[in-house]
Amino acid sequence: MGMADKDEQQPLHVLFLPFLIPGHLIPVADMAALFAARGVRCTILTTPVNAAVIRAAVDRANAALRGGTGGGPAIDVAVVPFPDVGLPPGVESGTALRSEDDRGKFVLAIQRMREPFDRFLAEHRVDAVVADGFFTWSVDAAAEHGVPRLVFLGTSVFARSCNESMVRNNPVEACPDDDPDAVVSLPGLPHRVELRRSQMVDPKKRPDHWVYYKTMYDADQRSYGELFNSFHELEPEYVEHYRTALGRRTWLIGPAAVASKDVAARGTSELSPDADACLRWLDAKPDGSVVYVSFGTLSSFSPAEIRELARGLDLSGKNFVWVISGADTTTDAPDWMPESFAGLISPRGERGLTIRGWAPQMLILNHPAVGGFVTHCGWNSTLEAVSAGVPMVTWPRYADQFYNEKLIADVLKVGVGVGARDFASNTEIHRAIGGEVIAEAIGRVMGDGAEGVAIREKARELGVKARGAPEKGGSSYDDVGRLIDELMARRSSDDVRDGNSR
Repeated sequence: MGMADKDEQQPLHVLFLPFLIPGHLIPVADMAALFAARGVRCTILTTPVNAAVIRAAVDRANAALRGGTGGGPAIDVAVVPFPDVGLPPGVESGTALRSEDDRGKFVLAIQRMREPFDRFLAEHRVDAVVADGFFTWSVDAAAEHGVPRLVFLGTSVFARSCNESMVRNNPVEACPDDDPDAVVSLPGLPHRVELRRSQMVDPKKRPDHWVYYKTMYDADQRSYGELFNSFHELEPEYVEHYRTALGRRTWLIGPAAVASKDVAARGTSELSPDADACLRWLDAKPDGSVVYVSFGTLSSFSPAEIRELARGLDLSGKNFVWVISGADTTTDAPDWMPESFAGLISPRGERGLTIRGWAPQMLILNHPAVGGFVTHCGWNSTLEAVSAGVPMVTWPRYADQFYNEKLIADVLKVGVGVGARDFASNTEIHRAIGGEVIAEAIGRVMGDGAEGVAIREKARELGVKARGAPEKGGSSYDDVGRLIDELMARRSSDDVRDGNSR
C-alpha cells in the first residue's frame, strides 16, 4: 500500500480557531459537530476559560457520534494558555473586559494567539483551518504551513456584504461632520441599503477600528473562502452577490444549532435554576401570547434604558419573559424598576417573569407560548428566532447588529424596529428609547393588525425553510458535502505534488 492510499483513508482534519467570546465560540462548536457527523476530525483551539464554555456541548456531540471515528473523539478541544498580557487571572473573554485599557490588552492577546496556533500546525497534519475573521494574522500563518484558511465571522452574508461596501467605498467620508442623522447609502448591493451616520462606525472618530476593518478585509480577500452560519433560502440575493459580484467562495452551512438538536443546554454546563421554572411558567400561557426579551451576552443597558424597557413591557399589555444580564443590575431592589412593575412579575404578578443571567434561549423561542422576541439583532439570536419561526422587535446596539436589523425588517420583513439610532459599544452610553415606542413596536409584531399577521406568516414560512436546510438533501447539508469533497480533492493533488513526503 503506497503512502497516498494510506493518506486517503485518513479522515480530513479541520482546525477551528474561534474568537474568544461566547457568541463566536458556541456556533463554532455547533459547526464542528456538523463536520464531525460527516466523518471529519475536528480540533477547536482555545484557552481554558473559553474551553469551559463549549466543553459540555462538545462532550455531548462526541457521545452522540461515538463509534463512528474508530478511536479518538471526533471533536477535540486543544487547550492552550491564555497569553500573558497583564489581564487578571480568569479574564480571557471579550465579555469580561471592563475598560478601554482591558480592551487594549485583550487585542494584544488576540495577536499572541499566533504562537500556539503556529505550534499546532507544525505538530499536526491539518487539511484546513476555519479561523475567526478577527484573527487577521491567521491567513499568513496558515499559508506558511500550506493549509487553506477559511474565514468564519459568525454573521450574515447580508452584513458581510454591507461591511464590504462600507470598507471599500467609505461612504461616511462624504457626510457632513456634524450631522449624526445624515443618511448614508451603501453602494453596489442588491437592495437599497441606507443607514444613519450615527448607526455606523465613524472612521474619523475611531481610526483604529477603521484600520482593523481594512486589515480584516485584506486578510479575507486572501483566504480560501468563507463559511457562514446561515442558509441559502434566507438571503439568496446576497449569496449570489457575494459569490458573483465579489468573487468570494462561500459555503452556507447553517443554522448549525438546528442540526445539533441540543437545544436545552447550549452555551452552559448546567441549566440555571430559573430554566425549568421558566418553561413551566410558559406552559400555562396561551399560544403566541408571550414576548421574550434578551440582548445577548455583550449588551449592557443604562438604568434609564432599563426603566423605559420595563415601562414598555407594562404598556404593551403582553405577557413577557425578560432576561436581565448580570452586568445591568447590581441589586435585588433596583432603582430602575417603575413602581407598578413589581406587581406584574412572578411571584407577585402573573404577567411577567425575569431571569437573571443565562437562559435556555432556544427552548424558550421554540415554546408555542412565545409570539415575539425583542432582540439586539446579534446573528446567533436572529438565526435562533428565524429557526423557531418567531418574529422580532429589533433593537441593535453595535457591531453587525444595525445591518442585521435591515435584513430582518426591510428585506425579510419578519420584524419591526424600535428606532435605535446610535452605534455604541457596551462601555458607551446609548440614548434611551421611550416605553411608548417599545410598546408600539411589540404591538405591531404581535397584534391583530394586518401588518402583524403578515409578519408572523413570513416568520413561520422562514422557520420551515431554516429547519430543512441542514437536513439531508437540504441546501446547507449539500454545502457541507461540497466543502468536504473539495478539501479531499485538494489533499490528493497535494500528495501527488509533494511526492507523499508528508
